Amino acid sequence: MANNRLKVHILFKFIEGPWGGGNQFLKALREYFRKVGVYSESLGDADIILFNSHHCFNELFIVKQKYPNKILIHRVDGPISYIRGRDRTIDKAISKFNRLFADGTIFQSNWCMKQNKERFNINSKYETVIYNAPDSEIFNRNGKTKFNPQKVKLIASSWSSNWRKGFEVYQFLDGNLDFSKYELTFIGNSPIAFKNIKHVKPVPSVKLAPILKEHDIFITASQNDPCSNILIEALSCGLPAVVLNDGGHPELVKEGGELFNSTTDLIAKIEKVAQNHSYFQSRIPGFSINQVAQDYYDFALAIYRDIEKGIYRPRMVNIKTRITFYNLKFMIFLWKESNKLRAVKDRIC
Repeated sequence: MANNRLKVHILFKFIEGPWGGGNQFLKALREYFRKVGVYSESLGDADIILFNSHHCFNELFIVKQKYPNKILIHRVDGPISYIRGRDRTIDKAISKFNRLFADGTIFQSNWCMKQNKERFNINSKYETVIYNAPDSEIFNRNGKTKFNPQKVKLIASSWSSNWRKGFEVYQFLDGNLDFSKYELTFIGNSPIAFKNIKHVKPVPSVKLAPILKEHDIFITASQNDPCSNILIEALSCGLPAVVLNDGGHPELVKEGGELFNSTTDLIAKIEKVAQNHSYFQSRIPGFSINQVAQDYYDFALAIYRDIEKGIYRPRMVNIKTRITFYNLKFMIFLWKESNKLRAVKDRIC
């Protein structure tokens, strides 16, 4: 790392075991910062605090009051309402909190940055795009099985069971894919029962990687996905991908796979990648957690240096900020309550 004086703390409620992509990426980022000696387990001892999306707003407000000179870096994904098809309120809250407290913003893809700017007016003096990366000790090509054109093994995955994660497409494949030529495995949570697709429940990363390596092509049909962590993990394991031409998918896959627009061209794109597997596999882009961590650190370091030079001052808490924050807190409370009511309604119906 460039400057060992600066210490980073990630303010996030980490969950062990299989969970969402943000949780997995931030764990990998934390482990690398620990390995190179720039991670602080304590908020008080950190110079840089990285926070994610809409998580830990209350804690951050307390931190900013207690430690006004600490630099807050906001990792922004979404827009969440684009991904879920609802929850526009939380996107508005993210935007307001970003303007109140974020000294810098890291977007997960160019698509993510464009959508958040245009729809929710997220703009920072310091901002950049940094893609996610997996834990390279887990997600790599070591032990990757050889491609067998006689029985091509496809795989898809999603932690979320939201229909927008591509389940209409997976349902189509379940009924229309030639299963005498292909196998298809789905790992994760699904709102539908498959007839021909093999369904595996969510597994932790150390078990997911070997399963990915047993397959040949990764499929994802998730809509408006800013930076799919599972897609990056599959590419890192040596799987060319066939992905929906949407969100950040094209930025990640580049020449390491094919884009499809609907179920009408999906199977043809799968066949193209299967017939030219070695070509696409040789063009899979690399994702290095070492480089990503360095990019995060350098971004924070640039803000720190401008503060030292007197060019920039960290965001401060004042009366106006407090009022806006409590209004924001009430907005989030109403959002959570409405989500609870929706969940109850869904169970009843």
